Amino acid sequence: MEVIIVSSNAKTPIHLHTNQPQPPILNNSVFLGRRELCFDSISTVCSADPITSNPSTSVSAPRGGGDNGNSLIEQLRRSFPFATRRMLLTSFFMYSCYHPSRYLSALALGDPSVTVEQVTPTIFPSAALFPLEERVVELFEKNTYCVVNIFDVTLRPTLNVTGMVEIPEGNGSGVIWDKEGHIVTNYHVIGNSLSRNPSRGQVVARVNILAADGVQKNFEGILIGADRAKDLAVLKVGASEDLLRPIRVGESSSLRVGQQCLAIGNPFGFDHTLTVGVISGLNRDIYSQTGVTIGGGIQTDAAINPGNSGGPLLDSKGNLIGINTAIFTQTGTSAGVGFAIPSSTVLRVVPQLIQSGKVLRAGLNIEIAPDLIANQLNVRNGALVLLVPGNSPAAKAGLLPTTRGFAGNIVLGDIIEAVDDKPVKSKADLYKILDNYNIGDEVRLKIRRGNDNLELIIALEEKDS
Repeated sequence: MEVIIVSSNAKTPIHLHTNQPQPPILNNSVFLGRRELCFDSISTVCSADPITSNPSTSVSAPRGGGDNGNSLIEQLRRSFPFATRRMLLTSFFMYSCYHPSRYLSALALGDPSVTVEQVTPTIFPSAALFPLEERVVELFEKNTYCVVNIFDVTLRPTLNVTGMVEIPEGNGSGVIWDKEGHIVTNYHVIGNSLSRNPSRGQVVARVNILAADGVQKNFEGILIGADRAKDLAVLKVGASEDLLRPIRVGESSSLRVGQQCLAIGNPFGFDHTLTVGVISGLNRDIYSQTGVTIGGGIQTDAAINPGNSGGPLLDSKGNLIGINTAIFTQTGTSAGVGFAIPSSTVLRVVPQLIQSGKVLRAGLNIEIAPDLIANQLNVRNGALVLLVPGNSPAAKAGLLPTTRGFAGNIVLGDIIEAVDDKPVKSKADLYKILDNYNIGDEVRLKIRRGNDNLELIIALEEKDS
């Protein structure tokens, strides 16, 4: 059995073995077992001065009672009259956890034999881009100057409490149309200003144009014209010709699903951002933020977010094939389904907006029954004619409206089932088809009148607004 003797006069404990002769025991020495020694070491650390580290000031006494006098607890209570055993233990653990010496070892973890050069990897120079990457970079660098950032004058960016700039939803993108300073964008981008019925030539937006030196120059955007039905608007800025780089307009009628496309815009206020994708669908119905349905839309998986509206959708040759206008999402951010107004529609609408400030549309100027009423009257296919104005081309061609009989019963009018062999299934289909015609064009209507099928030739006139 091994016995450890701790003396207040000795600097180190004395180890004794029972089978060996025992040396003389020093005065003021006490016998400690392992348990007592453990607790004694705790009390020694707790009572020692962390600055001077003088071991002579430590307390060394047995924990249990015996012939040597008072117990360790009694000794500790004399030294710390108001301390309990739990307080002493807590003090020890707090001291051991937070003493600075606990962290000194972390300062010596480095290896002085290793140099910075030895642990620095080899840096390889940038290699040439792949042909596809080079092509995308060239398209962006060429067309980014054709894209502008548009701010609705009624919705100015503001600073929030975190210092971040909050970009209102009314801000978006636009494209430079010509050297005259005309800018094409979405109707809903400046919709808040347009809701106040501004006159032609009134300032409705601020337009930022990127210069060749990378500096954005700000101009007033005056209203030239807007068309809510197609979600398009035209502004004009007083910029010099060197800043105006018109975009090249391509054909959207020859697009194919799967071909590459690029979108440039200002999503969430991050100006001139490029996203790349493919044409993922054609002839989609776009449900615009203005509350209207636009036919012939282009669907793409290129990321389109708030702020991309009004920006260009380009093909792989850098030609404008659409104006980005909407996203299909439940979270407000890109979900891989974006839509663009086809360039064929843009080409038909924008010149009219520049010329007269509005779009002159061809139509029959007759009243068509809403789909709900048509269904209630058991008309499931076609556009039911409700009213035909007197002396109109439609009336002169013999088109009949819906009327009431002598007994008060409803007599259905003509049901338009096709326009120039293009099938008409609803009121929306009829308007979508007629939108591709001009004023004065003659169309051949296939109608059902009772149990008879007829054909009528009618000249289109300017559609009432």
